[in-house]
Amino acid sequence: MNQQALSSFLWSVADLLRGDYRQSDYGKVILPFTVLRRLDCVLAPTKTAVLTEYDIRLQQGVNPVPFLLRKAGQTFYNTSEMDLKKLMGDQDNIAANLYSYLQGFSVDVRDIFERFEFAAQIDRLNKAGLLYQVTERFAGIDLHPDQVDNHQMGLVFEELIRRFAELSNETAGEHFTPREVIRLMVNLLFVEDDDVLSKPGVVRTIYDPTAGTGGMLSVAGEYLSEHNDAASLVMFGQELNPESYAICKADMLIKGQDVSNIKFGNTLSDDGHHAAKFDYMLSNPPFGVEWKKVEKIVRAEHERQGHAGRFGPGLPRVSDGSLLFLLHLLSKMRPSKDGGSRFAIVLNGSPLFTGGAGSGESEIRRHVLENDLVEAIIALPTDMFYNTGIATYIWVLANRKAADRKGKVQLIDASTFWQKMRKSLGSKRKEMGEDDIATVTRLFGACTEARLARVLDASGKEMAREVLTPEQALPEAPEGGQVKLAPLSLIFPNEAFGFRQITVERPLRDDQGKIVLGARGKAKGKPQSDSALRDTETVPLSEDVEAYLRREVLPHAPDAWIDHDKTRVGYEIPFNRHFYVFEPPRPLEQIDADLARVTARIQAMLSELSA
Repeated sequence: MNQQALSSFLWSVADLLRGDYRQSDYGKVILPFTVLRRLDCVLAPTKTAVLTEYDIRLQQGVNPVPFLLRKAGQTFYNTSEMDLKKLMGDQDNIAANLYSYLQGFSVDVRDIFERFEFAAQIDRLNKAGLLYQVTERFAGIDLHPDQVDNHQMGLVFEELIRRFAELSNETAGEHFTPREVIRLMVNLLFVEDDDVLSKPGVVRTIYDPTAGTGGMLSVAGEYLSEHNDAASLVMFGQELNPESYAICKADMLIKGQDVSNIKFGNTLSDDGHHAAKFDYMLSNPPFGVEWKKVEKIVRAEHERQGHAGRFGPGLPRVSDGSLLFLLHLLSKMRPSKDGGSRFAIVLNGSPLFTGGAGSGESEIRRHVLENDLVEAIIALPTDMFYNTGIATYIWVLANRKAADRKGKVQLIDASTFWQKMRKSLGSKRKEMGEDDIATVTRLFGACTEARLARVLDASGKEMAREVLTPEQALPEAPEGGQVKLAPLSLIFPNEAFGFRQITVERPLRDDQGKIVLGARGKAKGKPQSDSALRDTETVPLSEDVEAYLRREVLPHAPDAWIDHDKTRVGYEIPFNRHFYVFEPPRPLEQIDADLARVTARIQAMLSELSA
């Protein structure tokens, strides 16, 4: 069954609900029923064997659970004689039989349906006389993995969540990330790990603190299976939204993962994997969401535990908590002596530059740069996410940098690597193609600088584009056309993003213009500063502040000095400034000629009207 047909079927169930349910509530029925039918189909081939085994072990008086799991061939089971198709044989008792069927599932599955609050929906559907019809619809479709693979099923869940979220005016992008963005992030994680991509029997752990429906974890697992089916990826995650958590847990169950590794709750205030460390990590935290609800707990950890806790380097402003997730991931990195870790996190533009020297944001940037943890930052195209069109960036951090990366940060501008979608999905109008993902992955893997050459014809239309490394020659321009160059990949030393914010003081003078000197303490005999003339200057870390003062300040204010007690070190990453390409305006003669032609055409049109 193709995805479009499956999505159409699931959405058609909404026709049964129309009138009795608001559109925004359709998901409360369709999502849990889809999960139930999926589990129902997965267990169908072993149903008889499991029931037989269950009777035998009950008669023996032993714990049947390990035997049932082995017979089911899954990490879950069901001991009820019912399934969705058998439920169709007793229309009058559909609700009671469905409850009984749900109670026959193992504990982890029952937890999934409790998170969906499925019992309330069964009762509501039964009272509306719809329960039998809805159950019958789902019993008639085959959702076994042989018919609908895990990847396809994941996409269906994400589409349903997106559509239901749009109907209820929720932000669908909080629940999941576009698959091509995840593929790029996964590529960046694994590109330099030869062991995990080639050696048999390798086991790695991966963690997502904002797991959503489990899309990032699933794509990582698929990637590893494609490149090394003899390797094993153990998945961990945590999710705050109950429905997303339930879907993620169901997906992990079917994949054979240990679902006790998927925790429910707020990662920032209630870390479900306290003290755990991981090989790889992925995250797409919500953009620009305040953390006021958990402020008390987060501040307490910051103040009491310092660097022994998760938030030692600093705290961002309450209006945007995305950098808190970056700090959380840093705390989950394995020590470099134990193999280290690498993680990728999606952030908006604000964490690159928000906050002056000494602010929480600047101190967090200072921590990751001075400790040589940032490998690369990649700018994505705008309009890539379902709930926002803003600019976004993938940060790649590691504490096991290769020799050629040590002390450096790679910036890659992939904002022009996109193709227009045939149909917009919310705010998402663009997508990255496989070639785009491969190009960015190669640039990151090679850790090299590069330029983008765009070949334009005489009319200015793009004919081709090439990625050029420093040793490659420019392509030839067509007749009347040109080749436009723009930086694509740049490499900087860590200290290039640091600066000192110095305070420049001028002396306070009395009515006669004489400098006022201090009368007591440390200030005795020293010129007093005039707060009205005080100024601040930003000096790159690579430059001596006294040399800067002599060159930039003293020629204009010979009596100025630096108050070193007020000097602050800050860090910012002015991404766009490094990739800006100045295009000079056209010659004035050309502009005048164009204006003359337009003016003449307008005058001709006016003459025709008056004739």
